[in-house]
Amino acid sequence: METKYREIEFSPGSSIESAVKELKEHKDLVCGSFNGQMICSDVDDMDSAYKKITGKTKAEFDAEAKAENDRYKEEERKHKESIPELTKEWIEKGKAMLDEKHHEEWERCVPIRLGDLYRGMELGATLDIVKELNAGCELDVAKGIIEGQGHSGMSFGLVCSMVKAFCDRGNEFFNYVRN
Repeated sequence: METKYREIEFSPGSSIESAVKELKEHKDLVCGSFNGQMICSDVDDMDSAYKKITGKTKAEFDAEAKAENDRYKEEERKHKESIPELTKEWIEKGKAMLDEKHHEEWERCVPIRLGDLYRGMELGATLDIVKELNAGCELDVAKGIIEGQGHSGMSFGLVCSMVKAFCDRGNEFFNYVRN
């Protein structure tokens, strides 16, 4: 005899825990799809649901998430400690490549960028593009460089703005890549 389930939908953004709890609140037999995996009220407990959805028990999943968070915090700590030395390095790299009229602004910008979300990634991306633009490359070459750098929408816009600020051809580049 086949068991008859009523299918429910979990709220968008539900966690595995809240989905399992929701299943258990029903008096009748229910199941629902979570990330493409069906979990059911009479079959799945927290660990079996986690196993179906993530391939790990809840404890394994939580331990992996904690380890990843600890790694991230350690990387963040090391990065913050290295900001003074990185600041010196990036200021020198900028001075070697940028027109002298941009040096003062670059010096102000570097520590801000190193302490922000992207940890200075945009400094190198900007200098890579400015170097080519200053050497007279075609705009489509410079556009190819930025497109090949793997930016999110936010970092793409940030690098475009930085090229605009630190390169004599920056406005031309900015308008070209934005259209």
